Amino acid sequence: MDALNHVNNAVYFRHFESTRIELFNKVGLMDSLATQQIGPILAETRCRFKAPVTYPDTLYIGTYITDLTANSFIQKYVMVSETLSCVAAEGDGRIVCYDFKNACKTNFPNTVYQQLLSYQQPK
Repeated sequence: MDALNHVNNAVYFRHFESTRIELFNKVGLMDSLATQQIGPILAETRCRFKAPVTYPDTLYIGTYITDLTANSFIQKYVMVSETLSCVAAEGDGRIVCYDFKNACKTNFPNTVYQQLLSYQQPK
């Protein structure tokens, strides 16, 4: 809680991070990092606070991706408050595929890219 008795702003980013890592695990990015030293970096992130969350509450976070390219995508987050019955926050992060061995941006491994396709927002 912050000085105004709302959940602290940094907590929203921790929830987004947990959601982001879960997606990375599901699409194989963490496996790629462990085996090939090719994995994700968070290049940019932001949050739009829409309603003040207080403790206790149950939060639900949905995610999907947009702007998928061979080496990056935008991951969107929607946080819903059970207590308030509304969207409490929306956020996004730009994820870039990085070759840690050679210290440069690279393309997603094909198997990862194919998995990422299934997380795109339906058109």
